[in-house]
Amino acid sequence: MKLRKTIAAVLCAAVAITSFTGCGSVTAGKSSRLSIVCTTFPEYDWVRQMLGDHLADTDLTCLAGNGTDMHSFQPTADDLIKISTCDIFVYVGGESDKWVEAALKDAVNDDMKVISLMDELGSSIKEEEVKEGMEDVEEEETEEKGPEYDEHVWLSLKNASILCRSIEKAILAADSSHAGDYMPYTDKYLEEVDKLDAKFQELFDGLPEEKKTMIFGDRFPFRYFTDDYGIDYYAAFAGCSAETEASFSTIAFLSEKADELGADDIYILEGSDGAIADAIISSTKKKDMKIVKLDSMQSVTDLSDTYLHIMEQNYETLREAMS
Repeated sequence: MKLRKTIAAVLCAAVAITSFTGCGSVTAGKSSRLSIVCTTFPEYDWVRQMLGDHLADTDLTCLAGNGTDMHSFQPTADDLIKISTCDIFVYVGGESDKWVEAALKDAVNDDMKVISLMDELGSSIKEEEVKEGMEDVEEEETEEKGPEYDEHVWLSLKNASILCRSIEKAILAADSSHAGDYMPYTDKYLEEVDKLDAKFQELFDGLPEEKKTMIFGDRFPFRYFTDDYGIDYYAAFAGCSAETEASFSTIAFLSEKADELGADDIYILEGSDGAIADAIISSTKKKDMKIVKLDSMQSVTDLSDTYLHIMEQNYETLREAMS
């Protein structure tokens, strides 16, 4: 309720400010440029690729673009004003986006196209999974509280293809006069997405069964990715967990699992200090396992990078580690 009132107050201030731009109307001073707001980097880069030559004519914003983890992101007053007046708003739609409902309820652009990635995927989204050996932080359950769903939908290249098409529809509807310009860019981009998907499939299809299990000394946001290619995993925490310290029993389980599988690597995420991975390795029989870092794009500082480049880097990392 407090967040709801705060957002409403900010947007009321925006109305007061923009009302001076002409005839007391919020929309009177609105730019004729297409305005698109994305909450996370993958959405932002997908849109950027689809805009092509029209990128320079578009106000494109990535809200969580300064190294902020998507799970802890909270919008600023400027962010809320941008959302309120934009033509297209793209967000993930999971637990981390609880603030979005209030922001959209007070939006002043009635014609805004809104895309929730998780809504677009419908029944194919996955419930958050607590696997054997994983830290399970018990929460009080209520009748109103439903299952929590895994938010990291962009790490599936197959999902990326579906979601880009959904975003494309919104762009075409918002700027139909340039539809013929946008569509070839999207088609070409998705050809590259599909090619990389095929490369991952070929890589994993060529692995012996004992290599098809990954051990994460970290959170595990890659479930959509591993499910795409039939890869199993064990991890310290679920993908959206806020925990940073693993218990002795979790460390012991993962180290025993590494020994059982004859694993050569322990995986961690971008930004991890590797402490849990080190503890796992020190408890194994091999002691010489490597720590391998994968990028989940939950926190991106360099907006000049691209979604496909980061996924290509993950491919090369996995190819080297699993060979």
